[in-house]
Amino acid sequence: MQPRLRYLPISVFSIILGLAGYTIATQRVFAGQDWSEGLPNAFLFTATAVCVFLLVLYAVKTVRHRDAVVAEFRHPVMISFFPTLSISLLLLSIGYLDVNETASFYLWAVGAAVNFTFTLVVLSIWIRHTHFEIAHFSPAWFIPVVGNLLVPVVGVEHAPADLSWLFFAVGIVFAVVLLVIFMYRMVFHQPLHDRHLPTLFILIAPPAVAAVAYVKLTGSYDSFARILYFLAVFFAVFLIVHVRMFARIQFYLSWWAYTFPLAALTIATFLIGKETASAFYKDAATVLWVGLSVLVAGLLVRTLVAVARREICVPDAAAQGRASAAEEPAAVEESGVSEEA
Repeated sequence: MQPRLRYLPISVFSIILGLAGYTIATQRVFAGQDWSEGLPNAFLFTATAVCVFLLVLYAVKTVRHRDAVVAEFRHPVMISFFPTLSISLLLLSIGYLDVNETASFYLWAVGAAVNFTFTLVVLSIWIRHTHFEIAHFSPAWFIPVVGNLLVPVVGVEHAPADLSWLFFAVGIVFAVVLLVIFMYRMVFHQPLHDRHLPTLFILIAPPAVAAVAYVKLTGSYDSFARILYFLAVFFAVFLIVHVRMFARIQFYLSWWAYTFPLAALTIATFLIGKETASAFYKDAATVLWVGLSVLVAGLLVRTLVAVARREICVPDAAAQGRASAAEEPAAVEESGVSEEA
């Protein structure tokens, strides 16, 4: 029997995206209230500890089960989750900006460099592949793009503005390209599998993060920022309208895909409330944060229950059976593809 570590999916870092995003949103809620600084800091240190723990686990998997990691990297969906490593560092960098500027800088520098490398590698694989099909496309393909849009959020504090504009330009252009492909795939091809449906929430992240990055870069909430923000709002409303479709899905790690996009929208709403001095946006952001708090708490409990029941980091037996019948290696399934987030 194979060790469970073999089946630890790279998508597990989606948990860090959710925890770090929630931490940043909590920092915005309690900003300026000295009596409550301890709560956001506790969340930040917890997210950091979980990130270190998962990094160590995946590093051990890389050493002991290199073939499983390679299989994930060659998989048309799972490859998009490797940038969650760099995005985790970038989000922690944002969280540490007002806590420890030095730590924030180094997290940002490493995160930006790794994300740029992943972007080059992933794009190169996309344009030179021999086995990708339109059915392989899912909202997870937006993840490398989101990483580029995150860099300017704190990059304007740590490096020349032109560097942040470089990442922003790459992120915003490829977000548009991928959105076109996404609409074509969803309208003219088979719907997503249930385990992939939560990744639809990833659609909220690019415009929400881009709105924050643009305001940070320009210092103003202008017409273009409004377009980005309200596109994120529309995607959120559109998906919430279909809440019954998501409610019937059994638990997968992919449920964590709900968290970071909603955290990004919450943070963007807080920022707009600050820029416009509008009580409406501040109240809306608070409501979003409350809902996000309930969601994160529920997912933490459900994930811990799944760990206790040994429902996570297990192979997809049915998929392995199909692969064996076809005399093909089951490395993709063994790498944790069955637990995409």
